[in-house]
Amino acid sequence: MPGLIRGMARTAVIAGTATAASNAVNRRQAEKNVAAYNNAAQQVAPQPAPVYVEPAPAPEDDVYAQLERLGALKAQGILTEEEFAAQKAKLLGL
Repeated sequence: MPGLIRGMARTAVIAGTATAASNAVNRRQAEKNVAAYNNAAQQVAPQPAPVYVEPAPAPEDDVYAQLERLGALKAQGILTEEEFAAQKAKLLGL
């Protein structure tokens, strides 16, 4: 019986030592990972803010195509004379 208890005690000591060593290694590696992450985060330059570029003005041909579409909508009865005149003035810059 004393040999059995001694064997169990030895196993418990070895297991406890192995657990403590494993935890120490894991903790040390985690500290290295945190330090590396913080170092990398400091070295990254901030991204510049996006610059808004105003779209180019529509070409003249597009204005004529829009006027033709407005005329077709007026002919179909979808637009009234007043709505057509207002949209035409807006397109021509009047």
